[in-house]
Amino acid sequence: MSKIEDVKKIIKRAGGIAKTADFVSEGLSNYDVASLCKKGYIERVRHGYYQLAEQEDIKEEQLLAALLPESIVCVESALFYYGYSDFAPRQWSIAVPRTFSRTKLKMDVLAIKVYFVQPDQFEIGKTIETFNGVELAVYDRERTICDCFKYRTKLDNEIFNKALNAYAADEKKNLSNLSRYAKEMRVDKKLLNVMEVLLNG
Repeated sequence: MSKIEDVKKIIKRAGGIAKTADFVSEGLSNYDVASLCKKGYIERVRHGYYQLAEQEDIKEEQLLAALLPESIVCVESALFYYGYSDFAPRQWSIAVPRTFSRTKLKMDVLAIKVYFVQPDQFEIGKTIETFNGVELAVYDRERTICDCFKYRTKLDNEIFNKALNAYAADEKKNLSNLSRYAKEMRVDKKLLNVMEVLLNG
């Protein structure tokens, strides 16, 4: 089988974007990858990541899953996903641990807004959901509402108020998780005062 066919299979198996390491583990050398790139069979998405040249535009969700698998969709993007905001974000809001490499976040192919999270709070409320056919890590409803309080100064008033009202009316809400996360994230006093008013009318 030709190297081009090998590369096509590897990229397809990787979901549209493959890393140099994926090629090397299948027996291709760095030279082969560079050569196929030079000949126009594959394109570099960013350092160490490649897609097929004739491939249709990759979905943003695929780029996020491939380039930043450690990240978690949060705040504005999560609010929109749960229907708590009508505002479709122009960039992906993602959470990464505070210790995360800043160089990994430098990219031209995807617009991102990054929230750096303390390691002990990073996993709170993490879940997996499907975005446009692609599985991504996202904070659940309760963590997203806690984040609204945590990052209150970064959010527009209208977005903040709509999110809280939409959550209060959501049949899928889990108030015991909300209370637990709020304590763990140290936003419980602010959150409970506001939510009590909303929930009790």
